[in-house]
Amino acid sequence: MVDHYEPGTQNASLELEKERMDDCIQKYPKLADRHVDANGNPPTRTWFFPPHYHRRGNLKQLVELCQRGYGEIELHLHHGKIKPDDSKNLEKTIKQCIKEYKQFGIFGSKGGKTKYGFIHGDWALDNSRHGKFCGVNNEISILKKTGCYADFTFPCSNSSTPIQINSIFYATDDPDQPKSHNKGVRVKKNGQVDGDLMIIQGPIHPFFFSKNITSLRAPTDEICGTPPVTAKRIDCWIKTAIHIKGKSNWIIVKTHTHGATSGDAVYGSEMDSIFSHLESKYNDGEKYILHYVTARELYNIIKAVENGEDGADPHQYRDYLIEKPLYDSSPEIYSASGKLNELVGKTYQ
Repeated sequence: MVDHYEPGTQNASLELEKERMDDCIQKYPKLADRHVDANGNPPTRTWFFPPHYHRRGNLKQLVELCQRGYGEIELHLHHGKIKPDDSKNLEKTIKQCIKEYKQFGIFGSKGGKTKYGFIHGDWALDNSRHGKFCGVNNEISILKKTGCYADFTFPCSNSSTPIQINSIFYATDDPDQPKSHNKGVRVKKNGQVDGDLMIIQGPIHPFFFSKNITSLRAPTDEICGTPPVTAKRIDCWIKTAIHIKGKSNWIIVKTHTHGATSGDAVYGSEMDSIFSHLESKYNDGEKYILHYVTARELYNIIKAVENGEDGADPHQYRDYLIEKPLYDSSPEIYSASGKLNELVGKTYQ
């Protein structure tokens, strides 16, 4: 589960923003503690957190939750809303985010270098929404340069979604053109890096929401309560069978949420039923073995297969390349610096 976590979105009042944070901190552990995967791990969430909500202690609180083992934090960035961003400002913004998030131990590392996962705000990766909500045609190159290990933005319900759906692949940047992630070379077993950035997608598939033929839709991987995710739809996630080429028996299901605004679905009975169905139908120890993983752990597992590791248990590869972050909520830092706010505020308010 990747969470586009934005506690102050929709012009929330200070009271509502705090209430959303408190819901996350209090309710998610209670939900997760009722469930385990084949290795005894609770469901873990990856909160992709944007710097413009690094205020009022929000990020510090989220780090406390990660310290307790309920998930990890990666980077969610909105930019280019009030005017198109540019390459120079984008690179400075990401580097400043990394610097300030690392004060809490956020982000894993490989060979001493910081690595981060990414979700683009408003779905506009690589300027794919016709100049809106981005403005940077060489964004994928900048992500690579600054240490991004993979993008987890897609699928979505607009034209930003790659035409190459239901797959994990490498996008190669064309620095002069938008949407370089439209298609690429699939990640494969015993393969090699063939592009600039790994794109890890969730399932998108035809689905009838009722018996009426007019109810046919192509829902994305979102869990939001409208409509609720049913057992039948979970089964479709499995049947979609996103996998690493050459390793079809390891099925990958990435879902996304907007936990701050979909609290009833994300922390309540709907998510509880999702976990219960996964654990009852897809964790029998024979046909299916269930693993709950963070975004970083999933990437590590994918890379282990790509590198030809032949272990039978994905669990052993959770920390294969990118080391686990060492979260520390003790710093008395309650908001982003003026410098980071200024960089973000140049194109997004």
